[in-house]
Amino acid sequence: MKSLWVAAGCAVWLAGAPALVQAQQDQPDGELVPPTSASDFTASQLDTVLAGTWRPAADRARDAYRHPKATLQFFGIQPDQTVVEINPAGGWYSEILAPLLRDNGDYVAAEPAPSGGAEAKRSDSTLRAKFAANPAVYGKAHIVEYDPKAPVFGPPGSADAVLTFRNVHNWVQAGTAPAMFKAFFAVLQPGGVLGVVDHRAPAGATLAAVKGSGYLPTAYVVKLATAAGFKLDARSEINANPKDTKDYPKGVWTLPPTLALGSKDRAKYLAIGESDRMTLRFVKPGAPAAAASTAVSPL
Repeated sequence: MKSLWVAAGCAVWLAGAPALVQAQQDQPDGELVPPTSASDFTASQLDTVLAGTWRPAADRARDAYRHPKATLQFFGIQPDQTVVEINPAGGWYSEILAPLLRDNGDYVAAEPAPSGGAEAKRSDSTLRAKFAANPAVYGKAHIVEYDPKAPVFGPPGSADAVLTFRNVHNWVQAGTAPAMFKAFFAVLQPGGVLGVVDHRAPAGATLAAVKGSGYLPTAYVVKLATAAGFKLDARSEINANPKDTKDYPKGVWTLPPTLALGSKDRAKYLAIGESDRMTLRFVKPGAPAAAASTAVSPL
């Protein structure tokens, strides 16, 4: 991880976008400016990135359901890290992570190779178009293509964090989940963090009972990670939604943002909001992980 120091009077700017931080302030003679903590620095950068004009209004509206600031703080993401996001699809989190990491870190978007099918081709094309359209924001982001059956996301031990949002259920369905988690473990340095967010099945539900619905038992996701060598470090209720009854005709896709039933009962599903989601932080053993900056439920 690259070293990042923040001092009074220092200003950090994002090329082509509003300043992320302007630390210098007028001070009466003889008074010292207190140093900015790393967590305060990151929080300030996240606030500015989340308000970025490059983020479409529809994406900003989803912040109320996806809680990006609290989620990334929980995972311990810092702007000087190398972060690999798995399957960013249209790039909702890319709009946050790429500018956050642009100047001092490295953002890597790992996408299935286009030969992996029509969905992979669409996602790859959408993400590349997004990056090409705004080089001031995405010009230093990288796209890595991988084989879903034999995934490699970068040199071994090269990443500080691997993040995946609402993807594990797809890998479980495809039978590639164990290989994916092993590849996460390989690309992370010792002490690196794996952050997982996915649709949470009802307590006590078996995988067989919910497979195909988009929901997964938390215990099964934990088993996938620990079998690959990870240690479960913490879990959070940041992305919980108690309104989600998890019993819909089209599974989780009945809810927004997909709204698979179209106009049928649309108001009902909009009132429920997006799915109830598990938020899990795993660590690759070998070094202590950074402490989370938000509330964590006991393990």
